[in-house]
Amino acid sequence: MSSDIQQLKNVLEAALLTSHEPLSLDELARLFEERMERATLRMLLDELKTDWNGRTLELVQVASGWRFQARAEYSPFLARLNPERQQRYSRAVLETLAIIAYRQPVTRGDIEEIRGVAVNPNTIKTLQERGWIDVVGHREVPGRPSLFATTRTFLDDLNLRSLAELPPLERFPQHEIPLDL
Repeated sequence: MSSDIQQLKNVLEAALLTSHEPLSLDELARLFEERMERATLRMLLDELKTDWNGRTLELVQVASGWRFQARAEYSPFLARLNPERQQRYSRAVLETLAIIAYRQPVTRGDIEEIRGVAVNPNTIKTLQERGWIDVVGHREVPGRPSLFATTRTFLDDLNLRSLAELPPLERFPQHEIPLDL
């Protein structure tokens, strides 16, 4: 292997290992003085991903870019470092999130129609504070209600590159919304 290619991979690896957030291709390209083609960058990232096969960390692509993360089988061990309880979400919050994820963009009225009950403002607030949903516009009807959609943070937190990677709705019994988000 050329030492130049290895040096490029080392720079990418160092940036990805030290970043607190996923890095986009554009951000990774800025690491280098000379212009780098996106195809070359993807090839280097794919090689780096292969280099890390079988190790405790893996290089993954999520909606916001690329990041290193611990492999899933180490989660129970790593959870012991932060023994605080994981945030629990109510059924209403999870149902609302699922409706937004699968039917976006939707209004509060759309959500209420699907769920058959009023949406508590705290439900929407919880999802917005978590950074999982945001207002993406307003429906052109009287009152101009807000349209909600999921965010890149939602995709990143679920290790998804796009909404197309959500499980198909056909996998769930009719009228049962997926709750294990």
